[in-house]
Amino acid sequence: MEWSFLVYFSTIFLPILIFISYTRKPYQKNLPPGPPGWPLFGHTFKLGTTAHKTIAGFKQKYGPIVWLKLGSVNTMVIQSADVAAEFFKNHDLSFIDRTLVDTMKALNFHKGSMALAPYGIYWRLMRRICTVELFVNKRINETVVVRQKCVDNMLLWIEKKANTEEGRRNGITVALYVFCASFNTMGNLMLSRDLVDPESKEASEFFNAMMGVTKWGGYPNISDLFPWLRWLDLQGLRKKMDRDMGKALDIVSTYVQERIEDRKAGRESSKDFLDVLLDFEGSKNEPAKLSEWEIKIFILEIFLGGSETTSSSVEWALTELLRNPEIMDKAEGFVQVFH
Repeated sequence: MEWSFLVYFSTIFLPILIFISYTRKPYQKNLPPGPPGWPLFGHTFKLGTTAHKTIAGFKQKYGPIVWLKLGSVNTMVIQSADVAAEFFKNHDLSFIDRTLVDTMKALNFHKGSMALAPYGIYWRLMRRICTVELFVNKRINETVVVRQKCVDNMLLWIEKKANTEEGRRNGITVALYVFCASFNTMGNLMLSRDLVDPESKEASEFFNAMMGVTKWGGYPNISDLFPWLRWLDLQGLRKKMDRDMGKALDIVSTYVQERIEDRKAGRESSKDFLDVLLDFEGSKNEPAKLSEWEIKIFILEIFLGGSETTSSSVEWALTELLRNPEIMDKAEGFVQVFH
């Protein structure tokens, strides 16, 4: 039914939209320079398979600020450190909000997200909680034992996989195990538990759901280029995000409820970041308490931001070490000295 309507729409209305877009005089007042685009599609198909190189080439002709139209979305590209500093130092509040991709609106995730929330009371509140309670030396120092345990487990996983027939034949994906170690580190910091085990299907359920959220959140989406097509969800990405994010939220909800019941029964252990969120008491115009929904969204976001970035950094560092044997020798020497 949906595809029949799409074919009908394309044959009848698409030529009309292209004609209107082509004949309408563009609104160019005070806009940065940029290459000519196609009607309706803008510069979407002009960027090619290496968009970053194409856009970098525009700088030579149009300068450090280039105006593009990706589908129906106006896009300004900044390719100069000085211009970027001008934008984000002197005009920070004008550009502080992020553009939302359609998949991150699934289950209203964006409304509770610190990264995606508009600048205001809630954003400042969540940022303050992170600054005071999470990203501080005291909290980091308290997790030394946990981080060491997660790294030790990672090394055992890698060694075990390397000794299997499959590992000897095809090699191993070190990045996967680094990601698992990062994920478990965040799990212990937030929830005082490991959340993934390569050999346990049940322990990996949350991990797999979060991998799906990460994948669909970064997937190129037609709905982001042509917002008026969002209701069709042509690639099925919104449906997939609803599924995986819903599963992840359900699992986090179970953890939160277990902690609430433990606290009521007096079964409290060492205080982790979930306890910090549950104990929060607002002041002045802040909310008195964080809702369970806000806590769940916040926990998901910490996992999204803290796991993949760490594993990617380690993966690239290992890659550079392998490409530069002399630096690898120096690194091994430092490790042996301080071990």
